[in-house]
Amino acid sequence: MRTTLGAFLALLVAATAVVAAEEPKTFPLWAEGAPGALGTEAGDPYHAGDIPTVTVYRPDRDKANGGSIVVCPGGGYGFLATDHEGKDVAEWARSLGLTAFVLKYRLAPRYHHPRMLEDAQRAIRTVRARASEWELDPNRVAIIGFSAGGHLASTAATHFDGGKANATDPIERQSSRPDLAILVYPVIAMGTPYGHTGSLKNLLGDSPSKALVESLSNETQVTKDTPPTFLAHTNEDNGVVPENSLLFALALRKAKVPVELHLFEKGQHGLGLGTGWADKIPPNEAFQAWPKLCATWLKGRGFLTPSPSATAK
Repeated sequence: MRTTLGAFLALLVAATAVVAAEEPKTFPLWAEGAPGALGTEAGDPYHAGDIPTVTVYRPDRDKANGGSIVVCPGGGYGFLATDHEGKDVAEWARSLGLTAFVLKYRLAPRYHHPRMLEDAQRAIRTVRARASEWELDPNRVAIIGFSAGGHLASTAATHFDGGKANATDPIERQSSRPDLAILVYPVIAMGTPYGHTGSLKNLLGDSPSKALVESLSNETQVTKDTPPTFLAHTNEDNGVVPENSLLFALALRKAKVPVELHLFEKGQHGLGLGTGWADKIPPNEAFQAWPKLCATWLKGRGFLTPSPSATAK
């Protein structure tokens, strides 16, 4: 009986340790305050306030493969859909063995471009700079975004740099280019009739210049260096029309960048994983296929193959 009790307690302690290791952790992207911060307001679950953060969701150790993904929830650049386009997506990602980083980026009306892009770039750089700490491959850092978060992700995929080699901050020495991009019903074509006016106003204010709008109409910014991209949209989406994904896919093809596009016939805007959200968005069985298709795409690109750092004990 004593041996059995001892074994039970040992198992309980081990199980508790596993749970504790998997608990998501949130930290600010800049320890000393973000560039251009207008204060020190911490925000709430749906707004970053003045302090952009990432929440880290690590997979079970026996599933971890060393890949990572920065998650950009949507919300028209005015709030963050941190549940069905943030936390739920992170849980899906870590079921694939990826470490997910849910980004809380700064928002209008307090902030405008380039602050949102700075936050996304900082998240990517942070993952690379701390890759050894999290047992990650710095060459397998993806970004995923939904709706306006898809615009942010597409901006990160088309506006990036190789890092500042002489920066005093080691994080700023890292490249901000994601290795893959996943865009789900994204806002992209800001400079066309297909753009999303609410996102445009929140991102750039009331009277942006034509040149600035065009520079963030990201289908015009694709080059051969844009990372391989997966897109999912619905034909019925009236919130962000599917031409945004179609134009980006055409631009990727023209630049000879690998692309996979899925256009589902039915479904409203904001479906997330397709499993439904509260009492506002019902489940959509067809759209539930995109995460499985995306997992196959990730596997085909070698993104889910375990790296030595991920399997090291």
